[in-house]
Amino acid sequence: MPAWLVKEEVRDLFPDHAAAIGAPGEEINGNPMSRLVRYRDGDDYYYIKTYTSRGRWLRRFTGRSRTRAEWENLQAFVAMGIPTADLVAYGESGASGSYKGTLITREVRGTSDLAALADSGHSLLGDRQWRLQVIGRLSETVQNMHGHGFVHNDLKWRNILVDVTVNPTVYLIDCPLGRKMPGPFLTRGIIKDLACLDKIARKQLSKMERLRFYLAYKGKSRLSVKDKKEIYRVLRFFEGRE
Repeated sequence: MPAWLVKEEVRDLFPDHAAAIGAPGEEINGNPMSRLVRYRDGDDYYYIKTYTSRGRWLRRFTGRSRTRAEWENLQAFVAMGIPTADLVAYGESGASGSYKGTLITREVRGTSDLAALADSGHSLLGDRQWRLQVIGRLSETVQNMHGHGFVHNDLKWRNILVDVTVNPTVYLIDCPLGRKMPGPFLTRGIIKDLACLDKIARKQLSKMERLRFYLAYKGKSRLSVKDKKEIYRVLRFFEGRE
C-alpha cells in the first residue's frame, strides 16, 4: 500500500504524511497513543488524528494497525450505507519505535456528538419528537451494522454525530476497534455495543424510549423471552468492569 493516500481536492493542504503530522491547528485531545488536531481551511475543518503506536498488545507488532483499522472501518460504513465522516487522507510510516499513523476526516458541518449535547443540556434533547427521530434512525443504523456481522466495539454517545437540526441524520465515527465478528464473538460484540449506547441513554431517555429503541432495533412490537435475556445481559455488561 502507498505510504500516503490523499484525495485530490486536499492534496495541496496535505501533500505528504509529514505535512499532515505537522499541520497547525487546535488540539482537541491527546493521550499516550494518539493526538487529535482540528485544522481549518476557509469554511472547512479537518480532524487530523495521529497515532504514535500501532496499537496495544500484539497489535504493536502484527496485524493491522489502529490507523489502518479505522481507515478500513469508515470505508466499511460507507459500503453498508451508514453515514460517516468523509475520509480524505491516510498514511503510516516508521517501525514500532518511531511509528506514526495518520487519518484525516472532513468535519460534518452542523453536527454535534450526542455526548456533547447531553453534557450541555441542549434544548434538542429536551424535545421529545427530536429524540424519537434520533432513536428511530439510530436503531436502523445499528441494526444495519449488526446485520452485516459488524460491531463497533466503542459505540458510545461521543462516537455518534447528529445534525443539530429538526431533521437529524445519524453518523457513526471513531471506529478503530470495529470489525466483523463470527458466531459467539458477534453475539458478545452486539451486547457490548448496546451496553455502550445505554450508558448515557439510561440517564437521558425514559425507560419507554429505551425500550422503543430496542424494539425498533429488533424490528418487533413486543419482547420475546430471548429478548428479555439479551436486555438483562446488556444492563449488566459493565458491572464490575468500571
